[in-house]
Amino acid sequence: MKIAIIGAGKWGQALYHAYSSNPKNSVVITSRTPKDIENFVSLDKALRQEYLVIAIPAQQIRGWLERNFVDYNQNILVAAKGIETTTGAFLNEIYSQFVPNERLCFISGPSFAKEVQESLPTALMISSDNESLAQKYADALPTFIKGYVDRDVVGAEVAGAYKNVIAIAGGVCDGLGLGNNARAALISRGLVEMSRFGKYFGAKNKTFLSLGGAGDLFLTASSTLSRNYRVGLGLAQGKSLEEILEELGEVAEGVGTTRAVEMIAKKHKLYTPIAHEVYLMLDQNKSPLKSVKDLLK
Repeated sequence: MKIAIIGAGKWGQALYHAYSSNPKNSVVITSRTPKDIENFVSLDKALRQEYLVIAIPAQQIRGWLERNFVDYNQNILVAAKGIETTTGAFLNEIYSQFVPNERLCFISGPSFAKEVQESLPTALMISSDNESLAQKYADALPTFIKGYVDRDVVGAEVAGAYKNVIAIAGGVCDGLGLGNNARAALISRGLVEMSRFGKYFGAKNKTFLSLGGAGDLFLTASSTLSRNYRVGLGLAQGKSLEEILEELGEVAEGVGTTRAVEMIAKKHKLYTPIAHEVYLMLDQNKSPLKSVKDLLK
């Protein structure tokens, strides 16, 4: 497969490493800022490849597509996880304005970029309305990554985005020293919450028990390798959101997704207690201890 990775952040570089590790692939990479990476090419050359992997953060993707995307009949694997803050749109809704659904796939599953870069064993899920295209992207993965294929795009999207919100709560929980029991309760109730949210939009329950649901949630909500978890740790330490994000120096998708979930939940009258408390901590400066007490009620 002739593949172009668009976006050279940590996740984009990890996917470049992964697809380049399969000798059957020809892989190039590009980003807004030129980087000293082998096979780094111009955006125009990247866009002309038959298979794209787009690793641009969720909140930036609509603007990037409007300004930069040229349709050469490419297939696209979406590697971001989030919900647009300003509109509440899922990524499949944004991409489908530019590319037909049968040319779109979405990647999910427990996968820290650092461990993918180190070629450690990983399992990922690729979801698409076009199962044969999803299988092509899965088959092109290297031997250290097991790829599964699924058709529940909405479920994969909601799970991949919502778990970042629960990961912020997980960081708060551990930052406050509440213990293993509390974290386990939080994560399990978070799984219920995000599956209930997804079901409203037509997602399948089984997706939330898959790699892209429970698998990604368990990983992201309990490790300092997770940027969103580190946001929660910072909140527990009494730091402002601005201070936390400056120290992080990277995009934490859960921040924007929390705001999107809050907006969607209000609009559709959905019960999202954990996401709501995360929203209050992020945007209303609510005390993390007070949020914990209110959740326990």
